[in-house]
Amino acid sequence: MSSPFLTLPGAVGEPVALHYGSPVAEQRALDAGNAVVDLSHRGIITVGGVDRLSWLNSMTSQQLLGLAPGVATETLLLDPNGRIQHAIRVVDDGETAWLLVDEDSAESLATYLNRMRFALRVVVEDVSERFAAVLAFEGGSATTALRALEPVVEWADPWAEVARGGTQYAHGEHAGADWSAVQFVFPAAALAAVSRAAAPAGLMALDALEIRAWRPSRAADVDDRAIPHEFDWLRSAVHLTKGCYRGQETVAKVHNLGHPPRRLVLLHLDGSEGELPIAGALVFREGEAADPDARPVGRITRAALHHEWGGIALALLKRSVPGDLTLAVRSGSAAADPQAPVAGAIAAAQEMIVPTDAGATRNIPKLKRL
Repeated sequence: MSSPFLTLPGAVGEPVALHYGSPVAEQRALDAGNAVVDLSHRGIITVGGVDRLSWLNSMTSQQLLGLAPGVATETLLLDPNGRIQHAIRVVDDGETAWLLVDEDSAESLATYLNRMRFALRVVVEDVSERFAAVLAFEGGSATTALRALEPVVEWADPWAEVARGGTQYAHGEHAGADWSAVQFVFPAAALAAVSRAAAPAGLMALDALEIRAWRPSRAADVDDRAIPHEFDWLRSAVHLTKGCYRGQETVAKVHNLGHPPRRLVLLHLDGSEGELPIAGALVFREGEAADPDARPVGRITRAALHHEWGGIALALLKRSVPGDLTLAVRSGSAAADPQAPVAGAIAAAQEMIVPTDAGATRNIPKLKRL
């Protein structure tokens, strides 16, 4: 079903709008709490039954036992090696757990969950066709207007604080300390009324605000070897002292004894050329981006033009890259191909998210060997 938001004036993109003709103005309105973003392309799964929370708790990274109705949290489904497979936003209404997931995730997650039911009293249903989510920030008129339409549930993003049982790798004041995004779930039939409740903002506006707040996204930032530590996701989605779950050994080992092999950084991009790198663009040490034989030290996950900070990007770098090193990002449509001709480079300065010494919290002394 086509989203009613796409019928609004200026809508560009599908299955949801990337923007409505004024991406920067939309971003300002969204940041102020006066606009709403259509997330109807994302998935929604419901889990009913008396065993729902203990069952989900046994498989995922967050402590879900005793989750009170209306309290929002997020959890990760990892593979046996601790790699991220699904990022799941969870809110329970007292009878049903609502799982909000990224685009292209609902079907595979629902299939996995149904395989894992065994004899437990749980009912799993992919309701992505019947319900849809939208997002707004607190502090303005949008959340008030959306609540007046009586959403089925709402999920208040916990990114602003370190969750109980979690930990933060980033030093000093966190860029997401004021993050106040809320996702509202409505019946799909109500989406037309929702689209008229507040000014619309596209996904480009949300991307820019997420990048500035260091907010990771499974769909945009995670690849097939990503682990939570690389994104400082132990901050909100991992409980370090709960019981066992799939991938828990890797989570504990990297945090206690090792270091994440890569680290997420915010890059401030040189805006003199007015160009943003594409997702996947390779990152090099300063002065090496034009060298076809140079080895990259990382890659861009996504980039955006922020209404206050200009060109910014999130990048995954090798842990060994010094935090004060100036970098350069290859530009052009082939920037993610190491074998492609070098078109140009964009200078970039790092803002530390995950520090180079993240992990190894136990500091176990080495034994002398004979």
